[in-house]
Amino acid sequence: MSLPRFTQHALSEWMKGKGPRSDIVISSRVRIARNLSGLPFPMLATSSQSSEVVRRVEMALREEGRPSVLKDAELIRMDDLSDLEKRVLVEKHLISPHLAEESRHGAVILSQNEAVSIMVNEEDHIRIQCLFPGFQPEEAWKLADELDDWFESQLTYAFSETKGYLTSCPTNVGTGIRASVMVHLPALALTRQLNRLFPAITQVGLAVRGIYGEGSEALGNLYQVSNQVTLGQREEEIVQKLEGVVRQMIEHEHTARNRIREASFIQLEDRIHRSHGILSSARVISSKEAMERLSDVRLGIDMGLISGVTPQVMNELMVITQPGFLQIRANQRLDTEERDIRRAEMIREQLSLGRERE
Repeated sequence: MSLPRFTQHALSEWMKGKGPRSDIVISSRVRIARNLSGLPFPMLATSSQSSEVVRRVEMALREEGRPSVLKDAELIRMDDLSDLEKRVLVEKHLISPHLAEESRHGAVILSQNEAVSIMVNEEDHIRIQCLFPGFQPEEAWKLADELDDWFESQLTYAFSETKGYLTSCPTNVGTGIRASVMVHLPALALTRQLNRLFPAITQVGLAVRGIYGEGSEALGNLYQVSNQVTLGQREEEIVQKLEGVVRQMIEHEHTARNRIREASFIQLEDRIHRSHGILSSARVISSKEAMERLSDVRLGIDMGLISGVTPQVMNELMVITQPGFLQIRANQRLDTEERDIRRAEMIREQLSLGRERE
């Protein structure tokens, strides 16, 4: 396995599978933040101390008896990547924008199927991330917990008997777990219910963020829903609370879809097919418009109003039409206009291939 494997292929294995409730829940993720005892947290660490963290993690990765998912995992140093390669890993949700842009001596450990991504020297020394298709936060938590136990058997974590695991950000102190799901909510957006729904979710201790997490924009009606606090709660409670709230969101989205179908079916059908027509024919399209149109078409697929295109094709297009991927595929830097032209061309090609495969 080599770096091009991670940067040239759009879909991680976890995005290909059709997981539970995948018509609304794109993916489930659990992230665990840990720091090593005796070393300053990344924001205060010297270059040599940051390098020591990478060395210790890499040594642990080579130990016998490690979890099977790590046996063929690869450690990639951020210093060895170009800005474009880092951007592609962000677009695939394998690393955070913070690791790509601000980390000193950062690295990432990636499993073959990209379901496991372990960031080193991000905000914390270690951030274990497990990604599953569809609505599977419990399964993601079980794998993350297994990996956490393994690393803790090899490394000494920073831990307080009263506060739990110590982290750079106070909101992660305690369990250090962040459980999240990525949901597609086009019907709730069309019926203007999100402004009521999101504040209610915040009041029960969850956060709603954009497609790439904190501080990012919501594109294509995709949102990340996650817990906000880790102190004073057991890991299982955090995951179960998230599951309960997301189940309600799924039901609200289904209800909204049914209402639109009943109240304004022709307008819905027209919107979806217009977006499909634009994507199939456009010669120039911006990233934002592409995501909006892809959201419409994905809704049409899930509601049985469009045939000949699979959800997997739409997942792939949502990745390969992003700026980093377009430029990696072109093997050159592209300005905004050039990216908009290539994006439209790539969408036309993929939709045409989808029809041929059918």
